[in-house]
Amino acid sequence: MIEKQRCRWAQSDEQMREYHDTEWGVPERDSRTLWELLMLEGFQAGLSWQIILRKRDGFRKAFAKFDPSRVARFGAKDVTRLMNDEGIVRARAKIEATINGAKIFNDMQQRGEDFSDYCWSFTDGKVVKGDGVSFPTQTELSERISKDLKKRGFKFVGPTIVYAWLQAAGIVNDHSANCFRRKAR
Repeated sequence: MIEKQRCRWAQSDEQMREYHDTEWGVPERDSRTLWELLMLEGFQAGLSWQIILRKRDGFRKAFAKFDPSRVARFGAKDVTRLMNDEGIVRARAKIEATINGAKIFNDMQQRGEDFSDYCWSFTDGKVVKGDGVSFPTQTELSERISKDLKKRGFKFVGPTIVYAWLQAAGIVNDHSANCFRRKAR
């Protein structure tokens, strides 16, 4: 049996392979899911994605399935609850940033600004294709989006985090040149 060619990072374990093969880089257009991915990328700052992926179900449980209308109503008791939840990364600043991010998401929606449309507006709704050989950690695009997200009040959205999010959300196709997923878009 011939093993499928994958991006190098996806060969570390079965969970990473499954994530790579079925989710990473698939163009996502659902606003709630895009917001969830952005929040999870923020939690990943300083850690590995593998840790976040292992705790993803815990995050979804702790953050009401990343329902922005529910998360935006979280208060001090919820922050305390989350700081004691071993199923997630317990970082107060990241927890508070997620609650604040839900408020920003809801404000955008209430003003008629769909989060998905906003996210994809930076690329005119098209997937940006990397060269499959060089793998930057940030780009001019991620810097521009990071700056705009920060202006709106989002936290943990530096250009490196934003670039990882763009890759995960499929706004950027950064599968390696020999990866079987590169052309499966």
